[in-house]
Amino acid sequence: MISSDRRKFIHRAFGGLAGVAAWPLISPRPLRAVSSLDDVLGQLEPQNTGDEAFWVMVKSQFPIRSDLVLMNAANLCPAPYVVLDAVARYTRDIDADASFQNRAKFDRLREEARTGLARYLGVEPQEIAITRNTSEGNNTVVNGIDLRPGDEVVLWDQNHPTTNIAWDVRAQRAGFTVRRVSTPHTVTSKNDLIVPFRKALTSRTRVLAFSHVSNVSGVALPVDELCALARERRALTLVDGAQAFGALRLDLANLGCDFYTASTHKWFVGPKEAGVLYVRKERVGELWASDVGVGWERALQRGAEKFENLGQRNDATVAAVSAATAMHVSIGPERIEARVHQLATAIKEQLSRHIPNVVFYTPHARELTAGVVVFRPPRGDPRELFDVLYHEHGIAGAPMSGEFEGVRLSPHIYNTLEEVDRVVHVLRGML
Repeated sequence: MISSDRRKFIHRAFGGLAGVAAWPLISPRPLRAVSSLDDVLGQLEPQNTGDEAFWVMVKSQFPIRSDLVLMNAANLCPAPYVVLDAVARYTRDIDADASFQNRAKFDRLREEARTGLARYLGVEPQEIAITRNTSEGNNTVVNGIDLRPGDEVVLWDQNHPTTNIAWDVRAQRAGFTVRRVSTPHTVTSKNDLIVPFRKALTSRTRVLAFSHVSNVSGVALPVDELCALARERRALTLVDGAQAFGALRLDLANLGCDFYTASTHKWFVGPKEAGVLYVRKERVGELWASDVGVGWERALQRGAEKFENLGQRNDATVAAVSAATAMHVSIGPERIEARVHQLATAIKEQLSRHIPNVVFYTPHARELTAGVVVFRPPRGDPRELFDVLYHEHGIAGAPMSGEFEGVRLSPHIYNTLEEVDRVVHVLRGML
């Protein structure tokens, strides 16, 4: 059964899953099967990952075209009706009355969103800033740490390009050294990933910055062990969680990182243009804020809130984050993680079985990966394959180029095992 605390949070966020209807502006049809989903969730034990009928019901909460198989969570996820409804409802409220008096309630709604995110991530509300996306959070850290010539920043070469470029640009200005770490293309154990970082860290290393899950290979790094290595050398850790937040169960306090960044528009299936920046409370005072504006003095007294002093925000977007958090809490982070692994594993196993000579950049072992699956087809141009999959078969993934040239499929909770079968069947016919 869902705990009383969890149920209270869900109802505070958006009045419970039951009874939430989509606005006509968002969808011509009402939100379907929500009350049934709420009822089913109330009967599932925590260890029950749900049968396929349950996940079909979850899929019905998203406004995805019926003829489309969407496996692009690593780039952009659709939001469920409950989130779309919240954004539309709050937007209409603001546009109906943009007075200071009416908008005052968004201060409370923002703090509710912060508290929900903190609980979901296992940290304190004063350690959470609500940003606009992962890039903004990363750049806040990149530009906020005091660094000088002689210092060293160590990066994973599989980080998102935005992160690594941001460090390069800052190094040009401040004169510190940036070093990149490569990990093997074929990974069989966590040790394969840890050893290169252990060798790269030195007494000069001030920051270790890496992605929790690579968007280019699908490899998941052992965050807790890498953070422990950095602490031994008194280095700070910045973890880009864009491919983990909403896909994996996270307890940031136990992971041991100093900073963690993510967006709500990917695996978290939240509103667009919102993100989260976690700053360990001991580090709040050490990190300079990139943006300073009205309310700065008050923000300084409220922990990580000083990193979201961004001027006028879309209050509707920030408030709607609570609806996404509530959906994750309602379904259960453990259950979502298990489903993401189930779908990704099914893709890897079926492609391996049915398509000879397919090459995976993504490991098969669960502890070394999450929901991102990257593979190189045995023949053909991956970008052409990507286009044909979408235009002729209604399958949306992503093309990968460079060192990890291939195709990326990123299934999520709105996908079904039947859709996995369909994707593999189409690929078999093409390859």
